[in-house]
Amino acid sequence: MTVTTTRSETQQQAAAQAADARQFVGFSFYRVDPAWRRLPDAAKRKQGGELLGVVNAFSKKLMVLTYSLVGLKADVDFLIWRVGTSLEALQEMSGAVRQTAMAGYLSMPHAYLSMTKRSTYVDKLDPDHPDKRRFITPFRSRYLFVYPFVKTPEWYQLPFDQRQAMMDEHITLGNKYKSVRIHTTYSFGLDDQEFVLAFETDKPQDFLDLVQEMRESKARPYTLRDTPIFTCVAKPMVEILEEIGG
Repeated sequence: MTVTTTRSETQQQAAAQAADARQFVGFSFYRVDPAWRRLPDAAKRKQGGELLGVVNAFSKKLMVLTYSLVGLKADVDFLIWRVGTSLEALQEMSGAVRQTAMAGYLSMPHAYLSMTKRSTYVDKLDPDHPDKRRFITPFRSRYLFVYPFVKTPEWYQLPFDQRQAMMDEHITLGNKYKSVRIHTTYSFGLDDQEFVLAFETDKPQDFLDLVQEMRESKARPYTLRDTPIFTCVAKPMVEILEEIGG
């Protein structure tokens, strides 16, 4: 028996898939072994060029952004932030990095996997935000602040309206700092944390003030973990390699 799908049904299926579309998000924090800096310049240029080639190649398949943490975190030198609709594409890029000669000098002290999804809570100041949260649109800000986040079990036992009221306070506080843009992604069942939060801004002082003010919010006692925090500076991969010693 042959089942015929009408054009209308096909359009409905496509619309349903689009409505449920999400993105996979990977934050890979790399450290470069100090021994790499002692290699001959020609070897560093060759190996760095190979890594740069991987980043450039996968930028055609994924959203790939690079950041320097040199001198900002003891165990990390750079971040590769990747976003795409295919988990396998993220894996493929990780595999390509591992196949480079420079991989012998790279370690990954921290890595976080998450996905985009509609927000559970209503943003009364921005009603369209649940839909916008399903897709990451980078603001190309100078600075990026990233950290994993876990709520206490008690948070999820509270009535929803009580949680919504506390989130209303959070949203109101966040809107005071217009220069700071947040990307909330979800890791439930995918990784050890529940969320990964990434904040973009050109004004680090605004992010500091926002976080300090959030410490006094009613939701704060329900935070189980929100470290480590990574301060990242947006730079092309070629500049990061030069900064590291390439």
